Amino acid sequence: MKTNEVDRYIESSADFARPILTHLRELVHRACPDTEEKIKWGFPHFDYKGVYVSMASFKEHCAFNFWKAKEMDDPHGLLAGREEKAMGNFGRIRSLSDLPPDKILLEYLKLAKELNDRGIKRVTTRPSTADKESLEIPADLAAELNRNQAARQHFDAFTYGKKREYILWITEAKTDATREKRISTAVEWIAEGKVRNWKYQ
Repeated sequence: MKTNEVDRYIESSADFARPILTHLRELVHRACPDTEEKIKWGFPHFDYKGVYVSMASFKEHCAFNFWKAKEMDDPHGLLAGREEKAMGNFGRIRSLSDLPPDKILLEYLKLAKELNDRGIKRVTTRPSTADKESLEIPADLAAELNRNQAARQHFDAFTYGKKREYILWITEAKTDATREKRISTAVEWIAEGKVRNWKYQ
């Protein structure tokens, strides 16, 4: 168990994030004592007979993710659609109070463990050709990309998924100012060939 790597990750996280990550880590080990800790793609993963769960911290929130969330039972209706709002299945976690009660979290962790015990595979859905063709680039983003040749070339070479991550990030902005700032940042990163979540890879 590469405990020191996860220790360092937690210690280097923001003050608000440390108690959240520490608590989640403890619950994972309570539910599945045989789990193995690893750093993958820049953030902690817990493996048990394959990928099990993961957690991550960002500037203002944490995320917790069940690798096979779509295959899990969801007795309390906590998982449906949440992975679309943030990286994890419980949305943006800013404090321990944003988490479900320990009893429920342990229940979900055990449900996830059972899937790996049974050898259930994760179902991945790939967008159809029609979906890929219908991906619309916002006009303001397209205009800025067209002003930056390097960004335009990198963006055109990105996979559907990489393009979609940037587009969602921009279209989810709550204000015009935030949207403009995100477009500016996106074009800068894209010109360097960076994907949306390059910091966590």
